[in-house]
Amino acid sequence: MDRLRDSVDVVSARSMSRALALLRDGRFEGVYVDGSQLDAVRWVGMVLQAEEVLDAISDGVAVVDPDLRIMWANPEFLSFTAAPDRALGERFYQALGEAEILGPEPCPFTTAVARKGASSTAVKIRDGRYLRVGVTPVFDSRGGLTHLIALAREITDETKQQQKIDAIARAGDELADLGADELSRLGAEERTDLLKYNIARHMKDLMGLDFIQVRLLDRKTGRLTPLLTEGMTPSAASMELTAAKEGQGVTGLVAATGESYLCPDTSNDPYYLEGAENARSSLTIPLVHHGAVIGTLNVESDQTDAFDDRDRQFLEIYGRNIASALNTLELLQAEKASTASASVEAISREVALPLDDVITDAVTVLDRYAGHDEDVVARLRHLLYRAREIRGIIQKVGATIAPPPSSHAAPPQPVGRLAGARLLVIDAEESIRRSAHQLLGMRGATVETAHDGGEAAAMVRQEPYSAALADIRLPDMDGYAVFKLLRELQPDLPVILMTGFGYDPTHSIVKARQEGLQTVLYKPFRADRLMDAVEQALKIQAAKGNGDAPA
Repeated sequence: MDRLRDSVDVVSARSMSRALALLRDGRFEGVYVDGSQLDAVRWVGMVLQAEEVLDAISDGVAVVDPDLRIMWANPEFLSFTAAPDRALGERFYQALGEAEILGPEPCPFTTAVARKGASSTAVKIRDGRYLRVGVTPVFDSRGGLTHLIALAREITDETKQQQKIDAIARAGDELADLGADELSRLGAEERTDLLKYNIARHMKDLMGLDFIQVRLLDRKTGRLTPLLTEGMTPSAASMELTAAKEGQGVTGLVAATGESYLCPDTSNDPYYLEGAENARSSLTIPLVHHGAVIGTLNVESDQTDAFDDRDRQFLEIYGRNIASALNTLELLQAEKASTASASVEAISREVALPLDDVITDAVTVLDRYAGHDEDVVARLRHLLYRAREIRGIIQKVGATIAPPPSSHAAPPQPVGRLAGARLLVIDAEESIRRSAHQLLGMRGATVETAHDGGEAAAMVRQEPYSAALADIRLPDMDGYAVFKLLRELQPDLPVILMTGFGYDPTHSIVKARQEGLQTVLYKPFRADRLMDAVEQALKIQAAKGNGDAPA
């Protein structure tokens, strides 16, 4: 080598990667290689022959020596490095600059050599770019590692899209994630406000959207009621819309079809109705829960073509979470209403008979004391009024503690079939009086009870009733006697006689039928038969009042 220096310029390279870099950048008359490097020279020759092909492929390709120094790289790979002009000869990760290995492999080079096969991992580099790096080791005939080939492909778009999907999914999970403390502390309206706040925050933070509208579908009327309106004009926010394929804008169309709708240019779209001021494009998706549309989510932009299919995908994922959160709130509201209703029913059931005792005792004393001390009579009447008022107060408190139904909930149940009816039940058995309160009171009737015929007569003298149900075997009189007495006191009063298993030793039912008895109820009665008997009696009475009763 020293002799050569006397006649030619000699350039030395300490590594094959440096030698390859010099061969690419300069012109040489010859190459002297140590005998131990002959295998590497053959490989360099192949690389030089294939360089034009490798330069043309879209993936980044780098050849790395066992010390992880870059021996050769194509232009695509060099574009990933921090300093392309200095990348050759540098260690692989140093050349990429600020590289962060994301996994799944902590180092694909080590894994590839250990496996003697391919390995890959994701790497984050500067400027928020992401690469998928795959490494394949190359061994010589003796099994020694000669070099490694690294393929690098940019996956920034896919990675950021997945990160956005994951972030939206996490945000969606937060919507209905209320702890026990929050559930006990927040009312229905406060929970809804929290949901609305989170939706608006997520839309702005994750998707950069400022113009948002959520409408809920009333399944009974088809109306789309605004729940959340951010950035929309007042007229758009208050616009009345229904689920329909025509004439109700994009929102009505989406609610009717259950399909998302992308509007790239609002000025040329036949369905678009005014939303945000100066909006130029919009995207609307259905809110679907268990296959049913429960509302819509609409976002808008002041730029044309602001949304694409990826945005639709993001919104649909988030929309499923919104629908689930709304359903959860509705279930919580329904649970609270059901619990309140059950509590009110339990209270009413327990106080029903004690209140009846107060009322019947007061009525009996009032009936006997009338015409004597007017002050005592007035006090008794006030006692009766307050005792009867207690039932109404219990129901009113129940309505107060139960949350109001949501606008998109299932339609409310119809008013009780016996609403407005005042019924008097006369029976010595406490279980019968209690059952009458429970079964008839649940249907909306006001129920009062008496133990015997004397109490019943006093009650009817003081208050009119819609109908009376009397057992034929009372402690003080039989069924015919009580039927006749009640009809004398209130001639138009429908009376239903009750008997156990058809037992009627005094033939009360036969005699009462001869004087107009229409309905008989056999104990123990079923709820449906009790209802039918009372409704039949009320219908006959109503027909008489209208002059339609049969002669």
